[in-house]
Amino acid sequence: MTDRKRVNGPIGGTTPPVFASTMGVSEERPKRARGPNELRKIFLKTGLTPSASGSAYFELEPSSAAGARSPSLRASSSSLKLTCTVHGPRPLPRSAPFTPHILLSTHVKFAPFASRQRRGYIRDSSERDLAVHLETALRGVLIGERWPKSGVDVIITVLEGEEDCWWGDEESQGVVENVTTGGWGMMSLLSACITVASAAIADAGIDCVDLISGGVAAIICEAPNTTDHFGQGPKLDGARFGVDKQVVLDPCPSEHRNVKAACVIGYLQSRDEVTEIWAKGDIPGSSVTASPGQISLETLMDGAVEAAVAARLVLIEAIKESTEFKVQKGQADLQLEVKKITEKV
Repeated sequence: MTDRKRVNGPIGGTTPPVFASTMGVSEERPKRARGPNELRKIFLKTGLTPSASGSAYFELEPSSAAGARSPSLRASSSSLKLTCTVHGPRPLPRSAPFTPHILLSTHVKFAPFASRQRRGYIRDSSERDLAVHLETALRGVLIGERWPKSGVDVIITVLEGEEDCWWGDEESQGVVENVTTGGWGMMSLLSACITVASAAIADAGIDCVDLISGGVAAIICEAPNTTDHFGQGPKLDGARFGVDKQVVLDPCPSEHRNVKAACVIGYLQSRDEVTEIWAKGDIPGSSVTASPGQISLETLMDGAVEAAVAARLVLIEAIKESTEFKVQKGQADLQLEVKKITEKV
């Protein structure tokens, strides 16, 4: 008689797993294979959460070249994956004071597995800052007067976040100086949050003045003819090496060793308006005050606007695809109802 409460093992023998060792493995920093004005490929899909009023999924392809193999099991760079759900508009509680416009609430949260360092379940300061920037960008888009005493919640969950620097720099901080740890990954993340939130709001059918898209541009400082390996990269210094500064769109921090400045913009192309701007780094205020060889904030903003215009094309195609699917489904349901009524008669 067999014991039904016991989970029997396999009949044949088993072999324990053997993990690959990364000791003595030299890995190179991923290089930017695309041009300075070229964005990574974007995947955007709406209507993935049936229980929400509107939803969207956003993904950026990894920065490493397609088909490139890594000597170890860990990826050389991270991609960007996040989901957005919109709940509302729904009436506020009776105890809430009267408001003539809609109340917008934004919430950004990293999944515990979204980064190499495990995230906590309680929101930290960086997540709250992202929510504030996102609310500022979306507040100028919604037509709030059409929804008095109502509220809408925009919730973004980051499934995989952008790293602030290459993982080789994180593990060799005692060897390599001037490591980029300025939180540059948050800039690309905010740009993606703005775009995916716009797609989810459009999927929910909330009235807006225009589609808003996010764009990010950065000033990088690269030295020509240098190699960068894990643990033995060169120490780049603008005073000692002949470095070149240039503006790149959609920067990936793991591809660039020295990121001097970055700028994120929430842009409305039809109205030619900017609802949100976030810039950080060492940049002069205008082209007048900039010294020869320096890149001004105006030039950096123009690059971010160009990236936002390119992201808007993907946003429009995703919304068109979702609208066509809803129209076809509505027509099919209407034909089915007409058929049922005809059969009854």
